[in-house]
Amino acid sequence: MEKDKILDLLKKENIQKIKFGFSDIDGVLRGKVVHKDKFLDAIDKNIGFCDVVFGWDTNDQCYDNSQITGWHTGFPDTRASIDLNTFRRVPWDNQIPFFLADFSQATPEGLAACPRTLLKKIRKSAEEMGLQAIFSMEFEWFNFVGTPNQIAESGYRNLQPITPGMFGYSIVRPSQYKDFFNALFDQLLQFDVPVEGIHTETGPGVYEATVIYDDVLNAADKAILFKTGVKEIALQHGLVASFMAKWNEQLPGCGGHIHQSLWNESGVNLFHSENMAGPMSELMKSYLAGILKCLPEVLPMYAPNINSYKRLREGAWAPTAVTWGRDNRTTAVRVIDGDAKSGRLEMRVPGADANPYLAMAACLASGLYGIKNNLKLDIEATTGNGYKNTGSVMLPSNLQEATARMKQSAIARELFGDGFVNHFTGTREWEWREYAKAVTDWELRRYFEII
Repeated sequence: MEKDKILDLLKKENIQKIKFGFSDIDGVLRGKVVHKDKFLDAIDKNIGFCDVVFGWDTNDQCYDNSQITGWHTGFPDTRASIDLNTFRRVPWDNQIPFFLADFSQATPEGLAACPRTLLKKIRKSAEEMGLQAIFSMEFEWFNFVGTPNQIAESGYRNLQPITPGMFGYSIVRPSQYKDFFNALFDQLLQFDVPVEGIHTETGPGVYEATVIYDDVLNAADKAILFKTGVKEIALQHGLVASFMAKWNEQLPGCGGHIHQSLWNESGVNLFHSENMAGPMSELMKSYLAGILKCLPEVLPMYAPNINSYKRLREGAWAPTAVTWGRDNRTTAVRVIDGDAKSGRLEMRVPGADANPYLAMAACLASGLYGIKNNLKLDIEATTGNGYKNTGSVMLPSNLQEATARMKQSAIARELFGDGFVNHFTGTREWEWREYAKAVTDWELRRYFEII
């Protein structure tokens, strides 16, 4: 939205407060509500924000291995840039104006830890090649009865999903919480996060929705706002929404699949081929080859948490190997040949817990790597069961293994730069060390009495 129009809106409606937010390294939306005068000053001068938001984890525990910020720097303010083009109103919060921000102007190169800044750089690379990246993200998530306080006080035990049974694609189940179900579609649309479709997935209380496709940066913006919006709408209905990759070992995990294609400036889908015998264009094949080659090198950008790897298991509707197939939901990448409009790739590795900016940056950078290097698609398409017909390249099986590989990867450093790779892998190493020292319920059940 143009600056003059924003100023007119604030004056006409006598708006006194504005909300803005940005993604941290984990994809958690951090932000503030500020007075209109503070906001107006920030439009021209940017706004200071404590850089601890890139120096701590999801539980606000400060990293002990961060070079970008830490106790050694004193946690100073860093300049955040509010993107006026992201203006929207929050329909479930009295229509308060909302903007997204990033740290692309914090340094001449942008803050290396800022996920939105990284994606902007990758998108610029695509544009310099005459390519427009069109992306969308689809999410699966579970919905539970209760408040955050009640669930925390229970120790996250005996969780009650909003509906019993599996019932994927059920027409009946959403009617049990129809006000919530309808509010998701209607209020997200008003929030400029339009949903293409929403339905129940297999599992108690699990929904799936796809955000309508857009330019890759807009798509990532909408994806992170979708997750935040769903959580806030759920709270207003006495529910808690969880995008955890795998909350129960007996139930399917939650995917965060990424649909993607490349278009030219004339509006032509460059993934589509007019040859019905070979509907994948040569550019699409090179892009896919890049995705597959880079996948093991950048896996933490798709699967960033300890829990992410509990979902990447055989028979759990999530891939375990570097595979692709035509309309095959057991592979890492599903090729949807489609027509001139719908031809695309679906990256099925990310879970719903992935940071949309980082996951989309990984996809686009990997695909562009394949195009720039004219990679050939030398991995055969998987037919049938992708858990059995895996080829020879398996994905790293846990966060420690995946992080070590990315940290040492020349490809990852070529794609994203040393600053980002060093910071990001350092945060994942921290996550693994925090997990390694925790005593779990599984250990108590297994060892408490019998050993």
